[in-house]
Amino acid sequence: MNKTSLLIIIISLGAGVIIENQFDIFPNFLSEEDQNVDIREAPKWSDEFKIVEIKSPIDETLQSAYFYKTKSPDPQPLVVSLHSWSYDYTQYDSINVLSLEKDYNYIHPNFRGINNTKDACCSELVISDIDASIDFALENANVDTTRIYVIGVSGGGYATLAMFMKSKHKIKKFSSWVPLVDLVQWYEETKILKLKYSSEILACTESEDGLLNEKIARQKSPIYWETPIDKLNHSTLEISTGIYDGMIGNGVIPITHSINFYNKLLADINVTDSSKYVSDKEKLALLEFRKPLGDFGQISGREVILRKETNNIKLTLFEGGHEMLIKYAFEELIK
Repeated sequence: MNKTSLLIIIISLGAGVIIENQFDIFPNFLSEEDQNVDIREAPKWSDEFKIVEIKSPIDETLQSAYFYKTKSPDPQPLVVSLHSWSYDYTQYDSINVLSLEKDYNYIHPNFRGINNTKDACCSELVISDIDASIDFALENANVDTTRIYVIGVSGGGYATLAMFMKSKHKIKKFSSWVPLVDLVQWYEETKILKLKYSSEILACTESEDGLLNEKIARQKSPIYWETPIDKLNHSTLEISTGIYDGMIGNGVIPITHSINFYNKLLADINVTDSSKYVSDKEKLALLEFRKPLGDFGQISGREVILRKETNNIKLTLFEGGHEMLIKYAFEELIK
C-alpha cells in the first residue's frame, strides 16, 4: 500500500481523531507501518465542491459551506455533513468523497464555525444556519426530499443530535458519532483534564470570572431539551461511540454522554421494557472493563461492545476511540 492511499484510509477511519487534533488517539488499531504515516495533512477538497454563501434568516450574516449538486436528471439524496468542535466548514470531510462517488447532493455548512463564541455551541443561530443550508440545497439542487441525511462526529455529532431535536426539516436519518450532549458535564470533565475545551465552553456560555453559566450551558445541551416524539415516526437516529473514548490517550468525550442521551430518549418516549435501556449495571461494566457485554458481531472489523435499539433509535458502542468509521457510517446512513 502506498503512502498516499494509506493516508486517505487513515483519514477515513479516524476523521474524528484528525479533526480534534488527537493524532494518536487510536494507535492500537493501526499497524506499525500505519503509525509511521503523518496524518496531519488532510487532502484538499475536490474542485467538484463549490464554496457557497448562505444568508442567516436570523441575523443575515453570511455563512459559508462546501456544496455539491448531483449531475443526475433524477432527484438524488442530500447528505448534510457537520464539522467538529474545533473547526469550521473548511475542515476536510471524508464523507464528501463517498457522496461524490454516489453523485449525491452534499453540503458542509459553517454554522458559526469553531465552538468558542456565544453564537456557537448548538445555539438557535446554529440550528437555523444548518436548516438554512438544507433550504439552500433544496433550492439549488435536484434533491430527493424523502432521503435527507445528517451526519457528524464529535462536535459534529453534538450538532447532529441538536438537529434531531430541533430541525424544522423532515430528515430520514441522523448519524451521530462520539457526541457530547451535556456542556455542564463536559465542562467539569475537560476542566479536570486541563483541556482547552473547558475555556471554550465558558466562552460559548457567556460565563464570567471562570464560573460556568449553567443556565446557558443547559440551553445549549441536547440532553436537557424536549424530545420531538413524533419525529421518530419518520426519522431514524443512530448514536455510535468508541468504547475507549474519554480515556486518556483515546479521546475527550466519555461514553456516558451517548449512553445518557440514549436513555433519555427512551424515557421521553415512554419505553417500558427495561431491557431496552442501558442499565446502571451495564454502564458500570462498560466503564470498568470496556469489554463486550454479549455477542453483537463486528463493524468495520471492530468488535461491537454493546448494541441497543428500539423505536428508530440505535446505540452502538464499538471497539475504538474518538472516531467515526467512515465507510461503515456512510453505508449505514444511506440504507
